[in-house]
Amino acid sequence: MFATYLIGLREGLEATLVVSILVAFLVKSQRRDRLPQVWAGVGLAVALSVLFGWLIEYTSSSLLARSEDRELFEAITSVAAVVFVTWMIFWMRRAARTIAGELRGRLTEALAVGSLAVAGMAFLAVIREGLETALIFYSAAQGAAGDSGPLLALVGGIATAVALGVLLYASALRINLTKFFTWTGALLILVAAGILKYGVHDFQEAGVLPGLNNLAFDITGTLDPSTWYAALLAGMFNVTPAPTVLETIAWIGYAVPVLLLFLRPTRRTPAPVAAPAGAPSGTAPTSDSATTTVPERGADTGTGAEAASTPQRA
Repeated sequence: MFATYLIGLREGLEATLVVSILVAFLVKSQRRDRLPQVWAGVGLAVALSVLFGWLIEYTSSSLLARSEDRELFEAITSVAAVVFVTWMIFWMRRAARTIAGELRGRLTEALAVGSLAVAGMAFLAVIREGLETALIFYSAAQGAAGDSGPLLALVGGIATAVALGVLLYASALRINLTKFFTWTGALLILVAAGILKYGVHDFQEAGVLPGLNNLAFDITGTLDPSTWYAALLAGMFNVTPAPTVLETIAWIGYAVPVLLLFLRPTRRTPAPVAAPAGAPSGTAPTSDSATTTVPERGADTGTGAEAASTPQRA
């Protein structure tokens, strides 16, 4: 349940921040008449995301009669979910400092075109998060068939994200979004490693990969599956006491290098400094014109969405 709550919180907050940036821009630009188009686009994106999630579940449970076909379908969706999770966390890590400016630029262009363009802008900004959420949720909740807990946890995560987004928009709350997305990104990498491990197991059960009965180790005596902590590890990161060799290789082979790449410090490129007036070409800037890093809190949007540090002139 924690894994699906985390998925709802992370994806929901990304979508909420995008919507709040669009709404804040329209309000500050005295274009409140375009707000209904924004909400129409958001509503359509949410409806299609729910429909997509239902379609995945219906395909697996009703259209695939053979168990081997279901296992293969679940394995493919698991791999697709891992790809989306990996792309999403690295994209947000790279684009967090520029997303607000890019959205405002696109919305300005949409306003010049008309109402449908504004609705389409809001729709496209939210539908990606919605489709990702549906796919990742289905893959993460496969081990809880017939249990409504993961769905309730997902809804709770989304509700928490919406509440945080409203408070950020109203400037009633300030959080360090850079740290938030870093920590949740690291946890999602471990969740994705578990999803990949689950997908490998499904490929083995479908007969696509060998080694279904070739266990890497068996610590059932130490990590009793009936205990609460074993259930917690299995539910969050798919850590089980008796995995196969291929499952173990997939989990470690994904989690370790992706975590190292994600957590490594990023190099900041200092902003170019203009030479003093009258100085000859190629003169190095003096120490008082050096650059420093000033944190921006997204004051122009009221959302705090640009909490990441950006280089500014001292």
